[in-house]
Amino acid sequence: MEQEGFEIKSGKYLAFKGKEQKKFIRLRSLGEGYSKDEIEAVISGKKTLEIEKKTAGKQKSCVNLLVDIEVKLRTGKGAGYERWAKIFNLKQMAQTINYLTENNLLDYADLERKAQAATDNFNQLSAQIKTTEKRMGEITVLKTHIINYAKTRDVYTEYRKAGYSKKFYDEHTADLLLHKAAKAAFDELQMKKLPTVKALQAEYTELLSEKKKDYIGYSNAKKEMREILDAKANVDKLLGCDITIKEKSQRKQNVLRE
Repeated sequence: MEQEGFEIKSGKYLAFKGKEQKKFIRLRSLGEGYSKDEIEAVISGKKTLEIEKKTAGKQKSCVNLLVDIEVKLRTGKGAGYERWAKIFNLKQMAQTINYLTENNLLDYADLERKAQAATDNFNQLSAQIKTTEKRMGEITVLKTHIINYAKTRDVYTEYRKAGYSKKFYDEHTADLLLHKAAKAAFDELQMKKLPTVKALQAEYTELLSEKKKDYIGYSNAKKEMREILDAKANVDKLLGCDITIKEKSQRKQNVLRE
């Protein structure tokens, strides 16, 4: 645990504190059977965890997760424990237990609900930012067309007066193409009256301010979602919980967005 960056307090019951934790977490909070000697005995295979069976009659998803983890370790003898040890290291185990304890997510249903809520919140903020960015992009393009149209209007007027002369076109090709592109953009937007560049710039500035505010919430939501999905994934792997195809697909999509 020290190699993984955890600070350790020794005593009858060990306590761990990660770099980002404010307080030590005592293993005593997991119940009996977590003294230093007892943990060493379990790791060496000399002893199995003895726990009191609680909340009889409840479904697995409603049992205290820390108790579930104890049960898994107690029943995970021999090859089963070895398989678990290959998947999880001490750092992952400590981080997951700390997260569940600090956030009071000791019921699987609560963990599942919070994971879904965190995912929904992240997706909502992500969609909101994308909508804002799309509008900002539209404003940038429209503003460019309006400026180009204004700059090339006189050239186009002279071109028309010249009877659409090929010689005139060859001499002013760049300006005439910009004018044509601007006019095509306005026709596509079916705008009866063009907004002013000043009005567009004001809208852009307001959207940029909103995006900056939203992005702070987005970053926090992304961190929260990552933490709880990681914790849930560790619990699911350890306890052998079934994950639906939809949940797997959603998690994959969230990872791809990062």
